[in-house]
Amino acid sequence: MTKLSVAHSELILGGQRSGKSRRAEMLAQGWLAQSPAHRAVLIATGQPWDDEMRERIARHRQDRAERVPGMTTVEEPLQLAQAITAHGNAQTLVVVDCLTLWLTNWLMPVEVSEKNMAAAQYPQAPAAMLLEATEKSPGPLVLVGNEIGLGVIPLGPEVRAFVDALGRLNQEVAQACERVTLMAAGLPLVLKGPP
Repeated sequence: MTKLSVAHSELILGGQRSGKSRRAEMLAQGWLAQSPAHRAVLIATGQPWDDEMRERIARHRQDRAERVPGMTTVEEPLQLAQAITAHGNAQTLVVVDCLTLWLTNWLMPVEVSEKNMAAAQYPQAPAAMLLEATEKSPGPLVLVGNEIGLGVIPLGPEVRAFVDALGRLNQEVAQACERVTLMAAGLPLVLKGPP
């Protein structure tokens, strides 16, 4: 395994199955290997909406436990800033996987009807709190999110609004992070900060 340096804060972006989560796990592995005092915590934002998502979450838990056995998992679909603050310290690397699902939980909650989805607003207060928690994190923080703005323009106002909101969130978080990495085909491209 190639030794990866851990930045104080890193945003890892990419498409689906691009290697984003795997890179975050490798950073956690490296962090844990540096010192017996180091800890790693994953804050998972996914919710088990349906059978497929429940199976996906269970598979991710099992795979993560095999790849990074020293990392604990906390599930927090909405109060991300509070979870980062509660679990972060100088000896703990915090991984958030993922910002895209977190934003989905705010903009498109399961209990909201399709008619009301178009009225959903960008979660300004939670996003501001996330940015503050990112900047004030006492230990290393790795945020994982999807880059979904590279394809065709989506049909429907709800989906276009979501793509716009995610693009805004990604830009704001990228500004707050020391390093930004774009993943494609399992390969990292550092867009900002030290390699």
